[in-house]
Amino acid sequence: MNHSWWQRLLPRSAFSQTVMLIGCLLLINQLVSYVSVALYVIKPSYQQINQLIARQVSFLFADGIELGREHLTVVDALNAKVKDDSMKVYNQKQAREAGVEQATYYGLLSNQMSDYLGGKAEVRITQGETLQIWIRPPQAPALWIRVPLTGFNEMALSPLTLYLMVIGALSVAGGWLFARKQNKPLKALQQAAMAVSRGDFPEPLALRGSSEIVEVTNAFNQMSHSMKQLEQDRALLMAGISHDLRTPLTRIRLASEMMVDEDAYLKDGIVADIEDMDAIINQFIAYIRQDQEAVRELIPLNPLIQELAQAESKRDGTIELALTDCPEIPMQAIAIKRVLGNLVENAFRYGNGWVRISSLFDGRRVGFAVEDNGPGIPEQQIPKLFQPFTQGDSARGSVGSGLGLAIIKRIVDRHQGKVSLSNRPEGGLRAEVWLPLE
Repeated sequence: MNHSWWQRLLPRSAFSQTVMLIGCLLLINQLVSYVSVALYVIKPSYQQINQLIARQVSFLFADGIELGREHLTVVDALNAKVKDDSMKVYNQKQAREAGVEQATYYGLLSNQMSDYLGGKAEVRITQGETLQIWIRPPQAPALWIRVPLTGFNEMALSPLTLYLMVIGALSVAGGWLFARKQNKPLKALQQAAMAVSRGDFPEPLALRGSSEIVEVTNAFNQMSHSMKQLEQDRALLMAGISHDLRTPLTRIRLASEMMVDEDAYLKDGIVADIEDMDAIINQFIAYIRQDQEAVRELIPLNPLIQELAQAESKRDGTIELALTDCPEIPMQAIAIKRVLGNLVENAFRYGNGWVRISSLFDGRRVGFAVEDNGPGIPEQQIPKLFQPFTQGDSARGSVGSGLGLAIIKRIVDRHQGKVSLSNRPEGGLRAEVWLPLE
C-alpha cells in the first residue's frame, strides 16, 4: 500500500503519537489564548490610547493658531500651547531628523485617528525604551506631532508571551511524562514478546499502567507461562523418546556383533541403519536443546572455520578455504560451530566431493558461506527448507530427519543473525550466515 509523503512523516509509535497529539492540542490552545488576549485586551488598550491622543490633538487646534513676535511659525505656536513634554510638534524637516521615517505605519490606528479627528490622519509608532507615537493631523498635514508614552512599552506585553510559553512547555513536558509512563509497560511487553519469539521465557511482567494494559500484560504472562510449560513438556517428551530408543538400538547393535560371518552382509546393513537412526536421534536432541548457552564471548570467526576444516580434512573430498580478515563478534562458539558443521556435513552429503568455506565481512556484519558442487535445490523449495521435518532431497536424494536446517536457523535467530540459501550459477548450493557485530 502506497503512502503519501506526509503519512510517512507521521510518528508510528503510540508514545510519539500521544506526545504529538498533546502538543498539537496545546499549540491550538495557546494560539486561541493569544488571539483572544490580543483582540479583547491589547486591541482595546490601543484604541483607548489612540482616542486619548486624538483628544489632545483636538485640544491643540481647538482655539486656532496665533502667530506673533514670540511665535513666528506654526510649529512654535503649537509647541507653546503644550504645557509639558506630553507632545511636541515638528515640521517635515524636523520630523525626518527626529526619526519619523524610521517609524512603522499602522493602518488600523490611522483609520481610527482619522475618525476621531474628522479628516485623513496618519499614525506611526517608533518602538524602543519609550514608545513614540507620531501623528500627522488633518488640521495641519505638513506637521508631525510626537507623543511619547513613558509609562507604556510594547515589551511590557512580554510577560503574557512568557506566561504562554512557560505554560505550553510545562504542559508538553507533562504530556511527555504521561505518555512515557503509559508507554513503559508496552515497551516492556514488546521486549518480553521478542524474548519469547527467540525461545526465552522471561519472568512474569509487573502489572502496571492503565486497566487495559494491565489486562493485556496479565494475558501475556499467562500465555508465556503456558508456552514455557508446553515447551518443557515437549522437550521432556522428545528427550524421553530419544533416550528410550537408544536402549533397543544398543541391543540390536550387540546382537548384530554376534552374527556369524556368513551373515556379514546383513550385519553391515543393520549397523548402517543403526548409525543413521542414531544420527537422527542426535538431531532431535540438538533441536529440542536450542543451544541455550548463557554466555556469549567475543570470538574470532576464522579460527573456528580453520579448526572445523582441519577436523573434516579426513573426508573423501576437498575443502577449500577463502578467509577474509574479520573482527571478533559476540557468539556462542559451540552453537556457531554446530551451524558450520551441519552446513559442511550437508555440503559433503549432497555435493560431489568439493566444499568451499568463506568468511565474510561487510563493515556491519560478519558471516561465512559454505558452497558445494552438487545438483542444487529447486528455487520454489528453498523457503520451506528451514521448517522442521522438511526436506528438499527430491533433487539431491538423501535420507535424514529434516531437522538440520531448522536447527541452524534456530541458532542463527538466537544470535539475531540471518541465514539464506541460494543455488550457485556454476551448480551446487551456497549457504550464507550473517551475524551482527554487536
